[in-house]
Amino acid sequence: MLLVIPAIDLRHGHCVRYCDGREEEPVYFNDPVQMAKLWRVQNAKTIHLMDRAPREGEPATDNREVIARIAAALDIPVQVGGRAFTLDDVADLLALGVYRVEISSEAARDAAFVEEAVRRFGANRVVVGVGLGTEGALDHAAALEARGVRRFVAAERARASTLEGPPVGHLRALGERLEKARVTAAGGVGGYRDLLALEPLVPRVDSVIVARALYENRFPCQRFWCWHDLERVNLDVYSTAPLT
Repeated sequence: MLLVIPAIDLRHGHCVRYCDGREEEPVYFNDPVQMAKLWRVQNAKTIHLMDRAPREGEPATDNREVIARIAAALDIPVQVGGRAFTLDDVADLLALGVYRVEISSEAARDAAFVEEAVRRFGANRVVVGVGLGTEGALDHAAALEARGVRRFVAAERARASTLEGPPVGHLRALGERLEKARVTAAGGVGGYRDLLALEPLVPRVDSVIVARALYENRFPCQRFWCWHDLERVNLDVYSTAPLT
């Protein structure tokens, strides 16, 4: 079964969302800790945090304090991507209590760095971003797998926040090229039918990161949840469903 992973974009310590690559006003909760708790109440088994760098001309900001608060508040694994470019970056994030750190596709071009990160922190604690639809992407992923990588976050940049559907063909090709690593798809999911389109790729592609579609209530089951009376939701009482 495909695991759905809600995503939270962090900027200046706040929860924001993106629409066709543009940052928009936050939805539901401005406080990322509350947002993470709400996804947990909705039975999320994992949370993906995207640590967004400040825009050009904006003051430097550090989201590590809020990342640590989210990790401490939840009883499920927290994964962080966005600004892990060095071994120290990875170590600092893991020290905050997160379970896994995504090395960006830019940093992953240094295969020796990726190999050392996997050696030092373990294949379960390091995930590597890979850009789909680019020349050599499959060869590069296979080479990193040979260096010990066991999970990739795979995205096609043009589909980010578009709700136009995931790049199923590219994901299938990546899954067929890999021998041991698993893939988390990211970007493009606009609703339940897109999740169904990914199901045939399981188990190689075993999870998907979803952001905008969840924030816009594009799944039928969401109407039965707590969107219309958020102030009365007890965010400290999580789902009783098993985590396995």
